[in-house]
Amino acid sequence: MNKQHYNLLLADDDEDDCAFFKEALDELSLPVSLAVVNDGVELMDYLASNSSNNLPDMLFLDLNMPRKNGHECLKEIKEIDQLNALPVIIFSTSLDTEIVDLMYKKGATYYIRKPGEFSKLKKVIGNALNVISKNKLKQPVREHFVLQP
Repeated sequence: MNKQHYNLLLADDDEDDCAFFKEALDELSLPVSLAVVNDGVELMDYLASNSSNNLPDMLFLDLNMPRKNGHECLKEIKEIDQLNALPVIIFSTSLDTEIVDLMYKKGATYYIRKPGEFSKLKKVIGNALNVISKNKLKQPVREHFVLQP
């Protein structure tokens, strides 16, 4: 994925989290564009309408969303041939070990706990883009699955 520009998709129902994510990307001055969806149904509709020609380079997926949660979305994404190679970075407030292990087993690429501080958010987003572009979008060993700021 050594591209000059990355198309990111953020699936998150929290308006403040979305605004902070956008602001962090702006301050990082990275060559990215960001689309945002606010629930799991909207996410799956977006992916279905873009699956043939314009999939995002990576998806940042919140687990707790209305209508369809991140668990359900990840399961569906991994079952659809046109989508199963999409890098999915879980982006959640929880860092429950059982949930992290489950997301790893279900095929998420990385897991990020949403940091409370803006500076840490910027750092972890930058780290995620860097690691994913170097790692060629492969899931790492379990010890390196959770990205820290």
